[in-house]
Amino acid sequence: MDQKRMLKQMIDFNNAAFNNSFNTMVTIQEQMEKATCVAIDQATWLPEEGKKVIRDWVGSYKEGREKFRASIDESFKKVEDFFKITG
Repeated sequence: MDQKRMLKQMIDFNNAAFNNSFNTMVTIQEQMEKATCVAIDQATWLPEEGKKVIRDWVGSYKEGREKFRASIDESFKKVEDFFKITG
């Protein structure tokens, strides 16, 4: 097995492992977001400003998650480009 092919397989494996882990994390976070929204909507004792803070926090978290995903995708592309890995 030549080195380029082995390197490509290693990068593909790591990329797939990251994607699977990240997608699992996203699914869990989305379920928690839904549960949190239901809880704060039903919390009559929580002032509207508090609810807004929680919703803003969830939005910031999602934005950070997407930036992290884009950064990782870009890094995998740079590694592939660096080694000029093809099919």
